[in-house]
Amino acid sequence: MLLCNSLVFCPAIRKPKNLLCSDHNRKSKIQSLVTNKHVSYKARASFNVTTKSTNDDLQGKGGVGIVNFFQGKNIFITGGTGLLGKALVEKLLRSTPVGKIYILVKADDHETGIDRMTKELINSELFKCLQEKHGKYYQEFMTENLVPVIGNITEPNLGMDSDSAHAIMKDVHVIIESAANTNMNERYDVSLETNVNGPRRIMSFAKACKSLELLVHISTAYVNGEREGILLENPLTMGENRRKDPSPFPRVDISDEVNLASRSGPDGNKDMRKLGMERANFYGWHNTYQITKAMGEMIIHETRGDMPVVIIRPTIIESCYKGPVPGWIQGNRVFDPIICSFGKGQLPAFLCKPDTPVDIIPLDMVVNTTIAAIAKHGYKHMPELSIYQIATSVLNPIRVSDMFDYTCEYFRSRPLIESESSSGIISYYDNLAPVKYFDNFDDLSKYTRDEIYRRFGSMRNIETHELQKQCKAKIMYAENLCKIYEFAGFLKARFDAGNTQKLLSEMSKEEQINFDIDVTKIDWRNYITEVHIPGLIKFVLKQEGKFV
Repeated sequence: MLLCNSLVFCPAIRKPKNLLCSDHNRKSKIQSLVTNKHVSYKARASFNVTTKSTNDDLQGKGGVGIVNFFQGKNIFITGGTGLLGKALVEKLLRSTPVGKIYILVKADDHETGIDRMTKELINSELFKCLQEKHGKYYQEFMTENLVPVIGNITEPNLGMDSDSAHAIMKDVHVIIESAANTNMNERYDVSLETNVNGPRRIMSFAKACKSLELLVHISTAYVNGEREGILLENPLTMGENRRKDPSPFPRVDISDEVNLASRSGPDGNKDMRKLGMERANFYGWHNTYQITKAMGEMIIHETRGDMPVVIIRPTIIESCYKGPVPGWIQGNRVFDPIICSFGKGQLPAFLCKPDTPVDIIPLDMVVNTTIAAIAKHGYKHMPELSIYQIATSVLNPIRVSDMFDYTCEYFRSRPLIESESSSGIISYYDNLAPVKYFDNFDDLSKYTRDEIYRRFGSMRNIETHELQKQCKAKIMYAENLCKIYEFAGFLKARFDAGNTQKLLSEMSKEEQINFDIDVTKIDWRNYITEVHIPGLIKFVLKQEGKFV
C-alpha cells in the first residue's frame, strides 16, 4: 500500500526546501492537523482503549498508566527509520492513543524523503498488524499521525528549516533520541559526529521545546566498558574512564577527542578507524561505538540542567520475540553475521569462553520497556535522570555455547541455500559440525585455516587459483569476526536491571500482557530456533520457505 501522495508533512508558513510538502495549497489543512487534537472517528475508533480521567486510570491502582499517558501526546523521534526507532513508532501507533509522531528523516530532497518514509516505515512488514487493524482506513490513520521532517542530527538545528523546528518546539511533549551510528569499528570522526555531537544538538533543541515533558536518550549497556562484575544502572560522569581497574585517570576530554579526530583529516579511512579503536582501548572501552556512546551519555548528563531525562541502555538487540511480527529484524545485527557464517560452514571456530553469557534482548522487549518508562517518568514531571538497563545476563542468561548449539541444531535440519536452479537447490555446506572454542587467537587461526581448506578446498568446477582466493577470503572474514566479537566472548560483566524489574512490578496485569518486559519468560532454545533464525532468513537473507 503506497501512501506517497497522501502523507501529511510538517507545517510551515511557506514551503521550505527541506520539508516533504508536495502541495502548498494544503497548508491550512496540514496546519490544523498539527495544532488541533482532531483525529477522525473512523481511524481512532479502532483503538479499543479506555480513556477515563480518574486517578485510578493513571498510576497506582491502574498500574503505570501507559495508555492514558500517551493520550494525545506528540512525539519527536530521531532514528525513526532504524531498527529500534521504527519498532517504537509501530508500537506507539498500534497500542496507544498517541497524538502526532514527528520523524526526522535524512534525505536529500522531497522525493527521496517521501520514498524513504513510504518504503522503510509505512510499507514495512513490521506494520502488518496496523494495516490489518485499520483496514481501508490505514492510509488515513497513518496520514493523520505520522509527520516526517527532513533533517539530520549531524547538522546545526538538526538540519531542519526554522519553520519546521518552531512548529515542533511548540507541539512536542516527548523527544526520543534513537539516532546513532552503531558500527563498532566506524571511523572515529564519523562516530563522534553522530554519537557525541548529535546528543549535544538534541539537548539544545529540547531546551527550546515549550511543552516538553521528557527527553529519552537511547544508549547501550556497553557504555560500562571494561568494568567487571554486576554493573548497576548508574550515570556516567563527565570525563570518567571505564578501565577494568577503577582509577580517576586518564580523564576523557571530549573536546580533545573531537579535535584529535578533526586534526587527523578526512583522508586515511583505515587510519581513522584504527584511531577510534586505539582511543577506546586506552580509556577502557572495547570499540569505537562504545566509547562514543559513553561520551554521548556524558553530554546528556552534564548539560541537562533540570530537564527530566530517561536513558535506555539495552544490551544486544535482536529480533522481535512475540510482536508485532515474531522474528522481524532489520539488517544484520550484532550476532547475526556470526549466525550466518556458521550456518554457511564458514565459521568453524570461535574465540571465547564457552560458558560466558551472551546478553541478548529481543527488540519488542526494548520497545515495551522504553514506552513504559516514558509513561512512568512523564507523569512525574521531576527534574531527574533515570537509567534503565534492559538485559538478560543476570535474570535469564544464555551462554555462548548455548547460542551455537541451538544454531547448529537449526542449520543441520535446514541448511542455508547458496543457489537455486532448474536442477535443484544447492546449500552452502551440508555437513555442519559443532563450533570449536579457543581462548587464544593463534590456535584459533590455525584451526580455522585447516578447516576452511578441508571444507572448501576441493570444490569441483573451480580453478585452483580461484579456489585458493576464495578460501583465503573466508579465512580472513572468519578471523575478523572473531576479533570483533572477542570482547563479548570473554566479557566478565553482568548488567543489573533493577530499575526495569521495578518498572515491571509497577505495571498492571493488563500492561504486563500488552507491554511485556519480563525477560525471565524467554525460552532461549525456542527463541533462537523457532523465532530468531527463521526471522533472519526471511527478513534479511530473503530465503523464507526454501530448504534443501
